[in-house]
Amino acid sequence: MKLIDRMKAPVYDRLIALGRGKLAEMYSRCFESTWETTLQRSEGTVFLVTGDIPAMWLRDSSAQVYHYLPFAREYQEVGDAVCQLMKRQFMYINLDPYANAFNREPNGACWEHDDTNFAPDAEPWIWERKYEIDSLCYPIRLAHGFWKHTGRTDWLDDSFIKAAGAILTVWETEQHHAEKSDYYFNRTNCPVSDTLPCGGRGNPVAYTGMTWSGFRPSDDACRYGYLIPANFFAVRALEMLMEMLSSIRPDESLIARAQNLHDEIKQGLERHAVVEHPEFGSVYAYEADGMGNYHLMDDANVPSLLSLPYLGCVPADDPVYLNTRKMLLSPVNPYYYEGTAARGIGSPHTPPGYVWPISLCIQGLTSTDPEEILALADTLTAIDADTFLMHEGVDVNNPANFTREWFAWANSIFSEFIEKAVQYMQ
Repeated sequence: MKLIDRMKAPVYDRLIALGRGKLAEMYSRCFESTWETTLQRSEGTVFLVTGDIPAMWLRDSSAQVYHYLPFAREYQEVGDAVCQLMKRQFMYINLDPYANAFNREPNGACWEHDDTNFAPDAEPWIWERKYEIDSLCYPIRLAHGFWKHTGRTDWLDDSFIKAAGAILTVWETEQHHAEKSDYYFNRTNCPVSDTLPCGGRGNPVAYTGMTWSGFRPSDDACRYGYLIPANFFAVRALEMLMEMLSSIRPDESLIARAQNLHDEIKQGLERHAVVEHPEFGSVYAYEADGMGNYHLMDDANVPSLLSLPYLGCVPADDPVYLNTRKMLLSPVNPYYYEGTAARGIGSPHTPPGYVWPISLCIQGLTSTDPEEILALADTLTAIDADTFLMHEGVDVNNPANFTREWFAWANSIFSEFIEKAVQYMQ
């Protein structure tokens, strides 16, 4: 039996025993998607394409392998592959911590020839340079999860220490975006969501203690520069970073910087993340600018407000989160859609009326209601357009209409969700 078959066998066999043949086949194909179709080994490191785009995103690549971590201790091949992926991530961060997606080699391939201030010698490596906080959170989360599952520390080398310092410097700088940052991003002949306003600097913000982000995890521009779920994720990532540094390779200077940054971002969230809604009460805003403006919505991409418990940012029973969840899963959220085939959260990144399987999986992964979890599993089973795979966005009235035929992140998180959902199936 192949390695990947051994890893997926317990859940696959359980689904077959329950008479859920289609779901078993979907789980099987989605579980193996990253391992079998996106993983490229090269000179002692691993490069992961996202799927139908030939580039590696720091965010996506971390999420694509997260469901393999429980197997990384037992199967050395899995552990080595994840370790080699992390080393490539650290290399990329050290090239340019503002970039979100990279090439396998410095071949100059890119999504678009954008006007931005590339780091020296980095441009040929960079597929896209949209600065997103989560691009720097995800590699920390992956490293922490890998360490917890395996106990291995061979990945924590000088490259990681340098990358950790670069992450802290970016987040410290972007607390004062207007005064201290030289980052800008301009793209021409594109939708307004694909570039930053105000000469590529983004809309004005005031100091809050939070750290600024140019773009959301959807790769769409932020309306207001303080992206609340991304700042929550940064706080959690800093906690993970401090734990790793303290336990594995103590570095008092980095730890002190991380603690100070953690405290300032957390205080900024306490002051600016919660707003009062006339129907739902105290809820988390999606974005704010520190000048009284905020945006109430959620996007399917993670980090999202819906995903906060999944990422370990807030408890699942946090009262403000529960109020926010009710709001997000209602028409008050402009990107919540209902149709004859599905209902859930989509994204301005895809057409109106398209729900994202990623958001349905996150809804299930953050739910404590068995009936909701099982209903979401049934919905996801029905909206695959008979491909046995997940997609980016799916028409809520006609699942045959979808975006991105090959999207490994969606497949991986579907696997995570089904591993939870099968526990409630009879």
